[in-house]
Amino acid sequence: MSLEFAGAATPLGPTDIADLAVRLRIDPAAIEAVCEIESSGSGFLPDKRPRILFESHLFHSLTGGRYDRTHPGISTPTWVHNYGAAGAHQYDRLAEAISLDRIAALESASWGRFQIIGSNYTACNFGSVEGFVADMMLGEKSQLDAFAAFCRHGNLVRFLAAKNWTAFARGYNGPGQVDAYAADLAQAYARHARSAPATLPANKGRLPGRAVPARDEAEDLNAAELGRLGA
Repeated sequence: MSLEFAGAATPLGPTDIADLAVRLRIDPAAIEAVCEIESSGSGFLPDKRPRILFESHLFHSLTGGRYDRTHPGISTPTWVHNYGAAGAHQYDRLAEAISLDRIAALESASWGRFQIIGSNYTACNFGSVEGFVADMMLGEKSQLDAFAAFCRHGNLVRFLAAKNWTAFARGYNGPGQVDAYAADLAQAYARHARSAPATLPANKGRLPGRAVPARDEAEDLNAAELGRLGA
């Protein structure tokens, strides 16, 4: 029996991150650092579904809290560490939410190698969350492209270029635990920079992008604000 959300799950090519780094004029190790912190460097589960994390407080926000009483495991008025196990269990939570409100459910999960919240689909150049999710199923290159679009849209590329982890953390991951997230990024960057020295292009110019909020509480969130699962 086929699984919903299982796709081609094509891995990144050997030069995909380096090629994007040239286009964005940043250190490839900065992109690798975000990969490591957000998803331990893997965008898919073994069953070829994108790695996700379901956020109950976002589902609450997107559905007006009407499922808090009947479905407290997937709808909460504030952030709580109620994720349970990583991996396939997150799809169990997603399925419960889909049975109530499919669009809100898809918008309440973070997707793929860079754990972009579904409600940010417009910032990734998609017209619907369904289109965004379908693209996340194709492969890690699609997830990488969505990350690039999201960073351009939010004017975050400049922070990666400057290795300003605090500013990037606040813009990418929201206001929760900024210092801890920034420290994780800095340490991950140092590891990747040692193993693969950066090669930066010579061309100059300003980077495009302007932050536009996505939707209500999700506008300043990308991955989980607190207590991300590291698997």
